[in-house]
Amino acid sequence: MRIWAMTAAWALASTALSPVSAQQARPSAQASAPSTVEYDIAFPHPDHHEAQVSVTYRGLDRQPVRFQMARSSPGRYALHEFAKNVYSVSAVDGAGRSLTISRTDPYGWTVPAHDGTVTVRYTLFGDRGDGTYAQIDPTHAHLNIPATFMWAAGQDDRPVRVRFHPLAGWKIATQLAPTGDPTVFTARDLQYFMDSPVELSAWDMRSWTVGDGAKRYTIRLTAHHDGSPADLDRFAAMAKKVVAQQIAIFGEAPPYDYGTYTFLADYMPQISGDGMEHRNSTVISMPQSLAAAKFAQIQTLSHEFFHAWNVERIRPAELEPFDFTRANATPSLWLAEGFTQYYGPLAVVRAEQMPLDDYIAQLSATLNALLITPARRYGGPQEMSLRAPFVDAAQSIDPTNPNIFKSYYAYGAVLALALDLELRQAFPTLTLDDYMRQLWRTHGKPERSYRPDDLRVALAQVTGDQGFADRFFARSVTGSALPDFAPLLAQAGLTLRPQHPDTAWAGATPVKGDGGLTIGASTAPGTPLYEAGLDKGDEIVSVDGRPVADAAAWSALLAAHKPGDRLPIVYRQRGGERRATMTLIADPNMEIVPDERIGRTPTPEQTRFRQAWLGPRPVATAP
Repeated sequence: MRIWAMTAAWALASTALSPVSAQQARPSAQASAPSTVEYDIAFPHPDHHEAQVSVTYRGLDRQPVRFQMARSSPGRYALHEFAKNVYSVSAVDGAGRSLTISRTDPYGWTVPAHDGTVTVRYTLFGDRGDGTYAQIDPTHAHLNIPATFMWAAGQDDRPVRVRFHPLAGWKIATQLAPTGDPTVFTARDLQYFMDSPVELSAWDMRSWTVGDGAKRYTIRLTAHHDGSPADLDRFAAMAKKVVAQQIAIFGEAPPYDYGTYTFLADYMPQISGDGMEHRNSTVISMPQSLAAAKFAQIQTLSHEFFHAWNVERIRPAELEPFDFTRANATPSLWLAEGFTQYYGPLAVVRAEQMPLDDYIAQLSATLNALLITPARRYGGPQEMSLRAPFVDAAQSIDPTNPNIFKSYYAYGAVLALALDLELRQAFPTLTLDDYMRQLWRTHGKPERSYRPDDLRVALAQVTGDQGFADRFFARSVTGSALPDFAPLLAQAGLTLRPQHPDTAWAGATPVKGDGGLTIGASTAPGTPLYEAGLDKGDEIVSVDGRPVADAAAWSALLAAHKPGDRLPIVYRQRGGERRATMTLIADPNMEIVPDERIGRTPTPEQTRFRQAWLGPRPVATAP
């Protein structure tokens, strides 16, 4: 790919587009092609979190035209009412004459009559900096496009041109295509525009290249942060190693449009922690500085970068094209998000940027949480994926039963672990990396979106064993069963064992409340507290005939008993005093420990297995 130099905003860009999906590809320009949509955004009152925005459409037919704000955003699966932050809306025609605007619903504005050109102007309020919303203040403008710009319904195919008016000292970071003017960027259509976040600030940048020849790309790490240049140097060096390990998984980087991939990092006190993937960029944010967080931001960076393959190009059909007016759901988030959750920390440990013990402890916590959750009795990973619109940063006033849902992130990460170890056990020359490369060949590179059953077909293709693929999906994807992880982990010299096998356990640990010891969280089915009838908010009066004043006394009570003991319990529930018998059980929590920590020496075979799984992959170096 031919690279050319550019002034001011960006150092590198490409004169040619990389291959794009069928939904993003457009015919060559013709005389009848629709005119460009023109956006303009300025920040006259950043201290009050306001922006002034305008959008102009030309060549419209004389029918009423509806302008609207999005209700959803790429990478998010719940509804978000972006229109609530738009006000002072006005419109003029091509001659500058004021136009009438009608408002019949909360999400849009209709211009009934015009001369074929309409410019809508409005004020935007934004003060949440993360991957979903917009934040405007004197230090930066952090813009998620669906939260910032309205568009005209039915005009999605028009190319887009946007001019930013940055404050003094601000630069512009985005995956949008640059132009000769460092304040003007373009997008081929609404889909690409809405998928392209922007950071305007006095950011600092580190960059490096990956690949070679026509497949050579620039990776850009832009960081709006209050740390030192040395901190960013260290973080960039970590990121470079993680990026190399991920490219090694697939054998190549995706064909980034315009020759670049951009990390939009925001590590400022006013930001909200998040990570949000996009086609050629990602937002990664945390309110701590790099040094204060001990560079833990590398895990979010790793997770989001893996999405450049998994979900951005290996893409569920239900998300293609993205509908900005409704919640977009797919039953395959267990793979799109869950497998990404598995590979995020795995790439960090393979890049030797995380101690092995820390990785095992993190893996242990993820596995344990899924093993003991009651949610699996209510559905498998596909069901949990379809619940995304209710949980993905969604907000409701009424409470939801917390026992019926387990995050598709953790659920999918455990399925990825299971499949990785089962492949290594049943097919000694295969790993989960091979499965991901198969999905890349069949769906990612050709940008052919997949349906849920395509994932089963791909597993059969890579293993050559239809029965293995059918059993795995029936057991753990359409079903909710899990394999026995103990022998799978033992291959790597890791032992799965109860954390406290002889300890009596009752469930959720009560907390000190105004009136005494109170159940602070919903109790889970199968736990002694649940079976005795206690739930969130109930106050414990006595256990085994004695008052229990605080959490320390509760722990002492359990320590004095053993699993199987039956204890009378008295509690207050919504004004009434109730009595029950609570039967203690053994603590069900599990942990993964390296055999070295429990006095065992891994065999040479176990050591080789662990290294092949968790050790660094060979990586190519860019010339």
